[in-house]
This record gives sequence, C-alpha cells and structure tokens, in this order.
Amino acid sequence: MPLTNTGRNLIAARLVGATMPAIDATTGYLGVGDSATAFVNTQTDLVAAANKFRKILDGAPVLATNLFTCISTFASGDANFAWNEFGLFNAAAAGTMFSRKVSAQGTKTIGQVWELTYAQTVVNGD
Repeated sequence: MPLTNTGRNLIAARLVGATMPAIDATTGYLGVGDSATAFVNTQTDLVAAANKFRKILDGAPVLATNLFTCISTFASGDANFAWNEFGLFNAAAAGTMFSRKVSAQGTKTIGQVWELTYAQTVVNGD
C-alpha cells in the first residue's frame, strides 16, 4: 500500500525512540471505506464520509525478512458497504494512518465474514 506522510513520520519517530503507538496486536487496526478517491500521500484518514470502519488486528503483525503482514476479520455486522479503500492505523480512532490503498473489492453484506490481509514490503531505495 502507498505510504502516507504520517506513516513516514511514524517510522522516523519510532526509529529515534519517540513515544508513538506501534502497530501491534493491541493498537493495530485495518480500516475499510467506500470512497474511491485517489490516494494522495497527505491523507490522514480514509476518505469515506460515513461508510468507514476500523477493525483491530486478529493478532500481532508478522514480520518475515522485509515483509510486514497484518490481518483483521470483519464479522457479519461489520463494515457492510462497498469496500473501495483500505488503510492501516495505529489506533481505533484519531490514530496515525500508515498507508492507504484504493481498490474496489465488492460490497460486504450482513451474514458475510470477510478477512482483510495487509502486506507491506519494505524495500531499499537508490
């Protein structure tokens, strides 16, 4: 997912030991919304006006070499609307949006349970 400016700042702050909430099993959330507005790195939240929902991670994120993976399971009553945008956060509300992706995935309805997997590869620049 594309990294936001606030996500970049979170990484930098954590590198120098600043007290910013981590993205872990108790503070990490994946969010979904119905907005198809294009990504801009200055965004600080999902763009959807009303249809957006954050769900705590199912457990601790997994780090395998340079691949960071998180999973949230959205129950029958959670986020029943068109899923067009996705974000990773370090808190349920007013937390830092680390990244945001726009991708139409269909409409979740009552009775369905959907699992959202977030995977971020950390790569070297030149």
